[in-house]
Amino acid sequence: MSVQIFREAAQQLLARRVPGTKATSLSDDIKPNSVEDALMIHQEMIKLRTDGVAAWKCLLPIAEDKIIIAPIFSDTLQKGALCWLMQDETKAKIEPEIVFVLDKDLPASKTGYSETQINAAIGSAHMALELMQKRFADDANVQFPEMLADCLVNQGLYIGPKIDKTLAFKTNEIKLSFKQTDKNGEVNTQTFDGVHPNPLPQLPVYWAIDFMSKRGTAFKKGDAFTTGSFAGIVEVDFDKKTEIEYVGIGSYEVVFKELVK
Repeated sequence: MSVQIFREAAQQLLARRVPGTKATSLSDDIKPNSVEDALMIHQEMIKLRTDGVAAWKCLLPIAEDKIIIAPIFSDTLQKGALCWLMQDETKAKIEPEIVFVLDKDLPASKTGYSETQINAAIGSAHMALELMQKRFADDANVQFPEMLADCLVNQGLYIGPKIDKTLAFKTNEIKLSFKQTDKNGEVNTQTFDGVHPNPLPQLPVYWAIDFMSKRGTAFKKGDAFTTGSFAGIVEVDFDKKTEIEYVGIGSYEVVFKELVK
């Protein structure tokens, strides 16, 4: 596939990042057929965006032909009392995760980086929410390379309060609570016995930095890495005070607001 084909695929996938998208598969002439194709489409997305990459989603590879790595763009990174995201089937769809943030640059390196080097570069850990949007229709029959090219359902990232980094490095299981209160004081609570999809949440960061660095990607101070949901996709309502608790680790409040483009 040529650079022009990768760019056309990137343009079409970026154009779908609007509310209500339930798209078909890309046409066969621009559809990615491998992980390498998908990663090349990511590079064209990065060039086409007017912002930059502020974060990455990652997990340990599921198989040789199923890796989990995708850029998260600066304009979609959020913090604070409000979290804006596009609704998906009337709900705000989120994934509770732990994010690690670099406090030093890691230039591209053909030899990659060791766990020790990456640990020294990780400055903080945070409770976080990956913001999700399923942009393909249920009957689109999309294969993994195309899902990867579309950044694996990601529409953004919300970074919550800092947590103890040593504790984060040891956390594989978390009890989670999502308590929403409406204007009339009515409360709805969802609870989960959360389990990280990898043995420890920092392991995907080691893999992602080493893998992407060898491909020529440079990481910078402030870059965040979100490392897999402890409870899959959680559906919550908009415009309600939401208290999110990682039991024994921390909690915070946020209100989800619908983003209309």
